[in-house]
Amino acid sequence: PGKVNPVIPEATAMVAAQVIGNDTVITVAGQSGNFELNVMLPIIAQNLLSSLELLANASRLLADKAIASFKVNEAKLKEALSRNPILVTALNPIIGYQKAAEIAKKAYQQGLPVIDVALEHTDLPRSQLEVLLDPEKLTAGGV
Repeated sequence: PGKVNPVIPEATAMVAAQVIGNDTVITVAGQSGNFELNVMLPIIAQNLLSSLELLANASRLLADKAIASFKVNEAKLKEALSRNPILVTALNPIIGYQKAAEIAKKAYQQGLPVIDVALEHTDLPRSQLEVLLDPEKLTAGGV
C-alpha cells in the first residue's frame, strides 16, 4: 500500500535499451556496404527513424509525467552541497593540495560543512572562504 511504481522511468530505460540495439543494427549495416550498393540503407533508415520516434515520445512522456512533478528541496540540496569535499578544490591554489586534502577528509569523515573545517584549519576569513567556496561561482567556469 502506498507504493508508487516508477513505470515512466522504467519505460524510458526500455527505450534506451531499444535505441542502443537500433544503434548496433545501424553500425553493422553501415559496415556492410560492400561494392557501394547501399543495400543496407533501408534498415539504417528504419532503425534511425524508429530511434528518433522512440526518443521523442519517451522524452515528452518523461518530462510531462515524471520530471514536471519534481519538487526540489533547495535547503536540503544546499546543506548537502556545503558538506561536499569537492568544494575544497577551489582552495588548492591558496592553501596547497595537502592542506586542502586534510580539510576535505575531515569534513567528509565528520559530516561537517567544508567552510567550517576550512575556518579551523586556515587563516582565511569567512568572507573570503564564502567567495572561494561558492558553488555557483565554481560551476560557472573561469575560476
